[in-house]
Amino acid sequence: MRAAVFIATSLDGFIARQDGELDWLVDPDQGVEDYGFGEFMDSVEAVVVGRNTFEVVRSAESWSYRDKPFFVLSNRDLDLPDHLRDRVERRSGSIDHISQYFDQRGVDRVYVDGGATIRQFLRAGLVESLTITTLPILLGSGISLFGDVGGDITLQLAHSTSFSNGWIQSEYRVGDRP
Repeated sequence: MRAAVFIATSLDGFIARQDGELDWLVDPDQGVEDYGFGEFMDSVEAVVVGRNTFEVVRSAESWSYRDKPFFVLSNRDLDLPDHLRDRVERRSGSIDHISQYFDQRGVDRVYVDGGATIRQFLRAGLVESLTITTLPILLGSGISLFGDVGGDITLQLAHSTSFSNGWIQSEYRVGDRP
């Protein structure tokens, strides 16, 4: 199993406000631009998020994850709304255990989202690419994308794109640990 990340950050490296709010991500001038998210979703077979990320996305007006199998990493039971009962599955255990589960199901590439979950997959050496869209805003505080990833991880820039609204999207390939 390989993991890929597609996420946005503020210029100072935060993926959400301290309370999990994502209001700063909305760009009303951009209309329906998806910044490559649709193409990215075509490249993955399943979605894996942490509990905190799920609590934010479960109440979104629209479900952005199509009909992809959707897994929430949590040790606690999920209280699922009716419209998500057939779409969402809770998994628990180590990242190695989760990886083996996907291997047994024949899932080759998963989309990993949520700061803590991304860091767990990075520490386990399962992330092959990171697509990070940086917004020209300083939040000053919030939930950081990166923290302890278990040591240095080298990245190679695959490509970078700038958008007219000042957003910059960079895709990195994850290299070996030194």
